Amino acid sequence: MEIWSVVFWNGVATAAVRMSVPILLAGLGVVFSERSGVLNIGVEGQMLSGAFGAFACAYLTGSFILGTAFGAAVGMMVSGITVYMCVRRPVNQIVVGVTVNILCLGLTSFINRIIFTPGSTPPRVPRPAVLAVGGLESIPILGAGFFRQPLPVYVMLLAIPLAYLVLYRSSFGLDLRAAGEHPKAAETMGVKVASMRARGVLISGAFAGLAGSFLSIVSLGRFVENISAGRGFIALAIVIFGRWNPVFIFGAALIFGIAEALQLRLQAVGVGVPHEFLLMLPYLLTIVVLAMTSKRSLAPAALGRHYQRE
Repeated sequence: MEIWSVVFWNGVATAAVRMSVPILLAGLGVVFSERSGVLNIGVEGQMLSGAFGAFACAYLTGSFILGTAFGAAVGMMVSGITVYMCVRRPVNQIVVGVTVNILCLGLTSFINRIIFTPGSTPPRVPRPAVLAVGGLESIPILGAGFFRQPLPVYVMLLAIPLAYLVLYRSSFGLDLRAAGEHPKAAETMGVKVASMRARGVLISGAFAGLAGSFLSIVSLGRFVENISAGRGFIALAIVIFGRWNPVFIFGAALIFGIAEALQLRLQAVGVGVPHEFLLMLPYLLTIVVLAMTSKRSLAPAALGRHYQRE
């Protein structure tokens, strides 16, 4: 297959949109957490936990919907660790996040080996069928990317306008952003800063769990160890690149989705580049993007600072 053919780029577009969804969902969750003032480094671990929980539930119940819901719930439960340690207690948020990631990586791998892979073929769950949108899928590249996807892709893309409306067009979003910008001033206006921060982190965990659910029961149809493979950290990067705005975050997630899809397709066609170099493309792009945009991105003023009510 020629790399300049329409067929090649149709495949890249289809894979890019699908691969951008888990990064997008995790990034949207990080926005809620960081807008409230809590640095949720543990999003990688929440994704991993959600992926395993979703797969286990979907496999045992045979229900895709129950699996997705349970994955979101597991991600939210894991984020409760961050709520307790970083909102209720003045523990360093970076240390807590790193600890959660290491804990979830080891715990999901351990439980998976005990339950699903003790000397047998790893189980799978049926993946959702591709749904083409009435003739639009025939549009070159764009149609393949946005109008020929499994139904969960279309549903989860609705999270973009929903997150924007909640953050910028609701009293909840105003209180949440106030807790992350000027917590003392917000407290004097009747905003319960600790409560808003806890809600922001829990919403972040639910989104991360949904992202993990997408990886295990939509993208792969099975669970593998370390299935998130650093996507949680990429989500943290696209939030900075997208300036904590859900619309811009979607564009940033799509860029990383394109990078990941492209490296897979280039390996498939056998270009004369070592596959190790192609594998590192999305992560190399993360470093470049952070270096180029970090100075121009203004984080919430109270991000990472513990707030103690006076």
